[in-house]
Amino acid sequence: MTTASAASRRATLWGATTVVNWATLALFTQWAGPVPPFLLTALCFGFAGILAVLMFLWRGEGAALKAAFQQPVMGWLLGVGGLFGYHLFYFIAQQNAPAASAGLISYLWPLLIVILAGLVLPGERLRVIHLVGGVCGFVGAALLVGPDGFDWSGEYTLGYLVALLAAFIWSGYSVASRLLARIPTTAVAWNCLGAAILALICHFIWEPAGWPQGANLWAILALGLGPVGSAFFTWDIGMKRGQVRLLGLLSYATPLCSTLVLIAFDLATPSPGLLIAALLICGGALIGSGMLSGRRSRQGDDAEIEQSRG
Repeated sequence: MTTASAASRRATLWGATTVVNWATLALFTQWAGPVPPFLLTALCFGFAGILAVLMFLWRGEGAALKAAFQQPVMGWLLGVGGLFGYHLFYFIAQQNAPAASAGLISYLWPLLIVILAGLVLPGERLRVIHLVGGVCGFVGAALLVGPDGFDWSGEYTLGYLVALLAAFIWSGYSVASRLLARIPTTAVAWNCLGAAILALICHFIWEPAGWPQGANLWAILALGLGPVGSAFFTWDIGMKRGQVRLLGLLSYATPLCSTLVLIAFDLATPSPGLLIAALLICGGALIGSGMLSGRRSRQGDDAEIEQSRG
């Protein structure tokens, strides 16, 4: 195994830990209490950004932090726009359509990552097995995110369209991160702070001011430390240096892991659909990765490694 290949696999493993991190999002969000969404976003991103800046300074990476602040304009637009834009449109969709249906549409982003990676990234090709794997994963996620069916009422059209836009924003952000691999992951700290500022502005415009009763600060800090904090750093590493398409497929395990976490803490109950969803998600990842056919995309892996070097 070459050094570059080993580095790519390590980056993929870092990216895969994001799935486990995001699995705690629903749990900590429930524990956080009745916090308005934009205030919650501002607090989480703000805590994540400040903690990251302090950590980099403590590690003696002040020069890298300063260089990351001077990232190109495109880096700022992609980083802040991706982090904040997805959450903005996700919340708007949740307010204008049934939560489960809007969540399912916005969760098209793993499939879109698989497709966009094959269409946009240099040296990548979109194969049938990638689409089959992605569709299997989406069906599995649908059993978890929208088990009660899809409401096609016309009054929810706006919410559905906005949810679809959110899916394109996050998948576009993820894949485009690979094209801006020269921008260090350190820049995510500044992107988090930028997203926090925008979320705080939205909070003051659209949400009631003041600290909500029943809010749990420790759960909010846990969100900023984990699924709405460190997760974006590991995801950035995976997208810029790992196997993008495989990470897209593995992302379908997020609702599965999230459901298992909620079951473990007695906030959800197991069901037969959970087993079917698990089989579809795991099978989709195996099919899409080519492991079942024994035909790993060596050309794709090599292309990703070469891209990560840049």
